Amino acid sequence: MYKFLIRPIFFLFDPERVHHFTFKFIKIINKIPGVSFIIKSLYQVNDPRLEREVFGLKFKNPVGLAAGFDKDARLFTELSNYGFGFIEIGTLTPKPQPGNPKKRLFRLKEDNGIINRMGFNNGGVEEAVQRLKSNKGVLIGGNIGKNKVTPNEKAVDDYEICFRTLFDYVDYFVVNVSSPNTPNLRELQDKEPLTKLLASLQQLNKEMSASENRLKPVLLKIAPDLTDEQLMDIIEIVKDTKIDGVIATNTTIARDGLKSANKTETGGLSGKPVTNRSTEVIRFLAEKSNKAFPIIGVGGIHSAADAIEKLEAGADLVQLYTGFIYEGPKLVKDINKALLK
Repeated sequence: MYKFLIRPIFFLFDPERVHHFTFKFIKIINKIPGVSFIIKSLYQVNDPRLEREVFGLKFKNPVGLAAGFDKDARLFTELSNYGFGFIEIGTLTPKPQPGNPKKRLFRLKEDNGIINRMGFNNGGVEEAVQRLKSNKGVLIGGNIGKNKVTPNEKAVDDYEICFRTLFDYVDYFVVNVSSPNTPNLRELQDKEPLTKLLASLQQLNKEMSASENRLKPVLLKIAPDLTDEQLMDIIEIVKDTKIDGVIATNTTIARDGLKSANKTETGGLSGKPVTNRSTEVIRFLAEKSNKAFPIIGVGGIHSAADAIEKLEAGADLVQLYTGFIYEGPKLVKDINKALLK
């Protein structure tokens, strides 16, 4: 029903407006008694064979919602009803920021893709924490970044503020230095600044985890546009800083083979056009590191077969974003049912 009735209507309107409308609609209908139960019964697949233990956390299934969809932690409970094993919020920054000027979100219908140049629009980390305080059992990842006005030489301070503020309210952290929509952010992927940033967060992690004697898992989200040499640097950095894993991949700045009219828009491209490159990066990291660390695979998952391909390439978990928009919530169920087969 989603692909043949709901999606065609949604795709008649501006994608950012549709996103906000959908959030409000889901929030309202879930307040109606019995609706949450119906949604869960339609989309959730509960089976112990789907459970995964990764970087010390127990996931009820390996299919998560990627960062960027629920930036401000407004809908994590309701979204979990659609069968996700975990929800990643953010990217959050220390201070609220409006992001880049509109229009900044574009569908590429002929390519099953999206280009966005949102620019870390969010209400700030403190506001998100107020919502996370009501969490009742949803496994949450906290994706953190820096404010646009913060120069790269002071970026560590922004990441540390987010880390401290979110520490008690998320299950794992994701360090986002790979978005193409914040000026100069990707320069932080270079070996020296990235090592410094991750080492600083790990030191803070040790200090804040002292009473529990267990560090919060820290992952690094990387771009699909890195060269093999840069990916080898990532493997070395993960080893040196002892972070827990990598999310591969973020959006791409490449535009190869696109057909849609919006293909020339600047920003990060997600969806089907990034499927193969994301899988290549996953396979490269898994093979070259001898599977030394967990990988969350994200990028162009539009079917159960796409998800399984990423898992077979070396991913331990997968995340959806654009595929969830194009294929609807049934995609989560399809992947979980396929994994059981």
